[in-house]
Amino acid sequence: MKRLALIPLFVLFSQAARADPPVTFNARLNFYGDNTEFTNRFREGQTLLGVWGRLFFDVDLNEHVTVRGGVFGNQRFGSSSALEMVRPVFALVLRSRTSRFIFGTLETLETSDGFGPDRATLHGLLPLMQVETLSFTRPYENGFQWTVTGSRLRQQAWINWQRLNTPTGRELLDSGVVGRLALKPRVALGYQWHIVHHGGQQFHSGPVSDSFTGGPGLVIEPHVKGLDRASAEVYGFLSRDVRDRERASSALNGLGVFARLAGERAGWRGHLIVWRACDFLKEEGDPNYGVRQRDGTRFRATRDYAEVGLTRAFQPAPEVRVEASARAYRVEGEYDYSYRVLAKANLKFGVR
Repeated sequence: MKRLALIPLFVLFSQAARADPPVTFNARLNFYGDNTEFTNRFREGQTLLGVWGRLFFDVDLNEHVTVRGGVFGNQRFGSSSALEMVRPVFALVLRSRTSRFIFGTLETLETSDGFGPDRATLHGLLPLMQVETLSFTRPYENGFQWTVTGSRLRQQAWINWQRLNTPTGRELLDSGVVGRLALKPRVALGYQWHIVHHGGQQFHSGPVSDSFTGGPGLVIEPHVKGLDRASAEVYGFLSRDVRDRERASSALNGLGVFARLAGERAGWRGHLIVWRACDFLKEEGDPNYGVRQRDGTRFRATRDYAEVGLTRAFQPAPEVRVEASARAYRVEGEYDYSYRVLAKANLKFGVR
């Protein structure tokens, strides 16, 4: 019955097409096939196959204001349910020449910089902050989102409400900022921070906790002969993970250095990531970067991690993009691998 309740939504926006405001129908589909063969002490392997998509109408009230409505669905192949998740899409979009503000259902993967599996996070966060597979298992978000795209500054900030405060559980939300400020034509200052918070005042159901990390970085995109694009990034991060604010002993402070080299040519991209950290821990982050093992115990303070990957991107149609990638990992003396196929289809039609 909840799914049937969404039908009037489409009727409403179909009728709106007869009015003066322009109406556009959008279909954004993301097909994913991801297999991670991890057998290390930090992360388990998992196979994810499915497709998620948003079907929605945009009603442009004027050049600065758009009202959005539709439906979101995520289908996991092999599941006993037809759809793992069905949710409404509602948003108010306000925009100017250089900024865009969304109140409602957020845009998650539309702001990724380039292609490659290590860049396929929900908001362009580095994997140490938010593991990439959340793009398949939790691509639906609601809250506030502000994106700035200027001549020198590119920045995205958001707040995502994941769960309400109830008698059985604390409120859950995450918030972050991802930005890049151009210093010279091929040199930029990068910065990222992200926090996951469990709290709420209505019901005291469990501990109040925070998991935060953030820091600056330097991004260089030199001109390399034989490559269409090359980049070198180095970030320094501080982290603080507090499992219970009432227990000072539950707090863990850490730091880490992240470095990534990447090169692109004719639809191919290769990348290398090196990470070294001390007592680093981040909720929602890739466990391969953290200090805690799968059984919950703390590994030694100093952590090392490295990965190398190769990606091939295709664009068989202007509205369709396909990526195939493979990676190899070194995690504290153990070696693992993964492979992934992604396909995105973004369709847009004017409605008369």
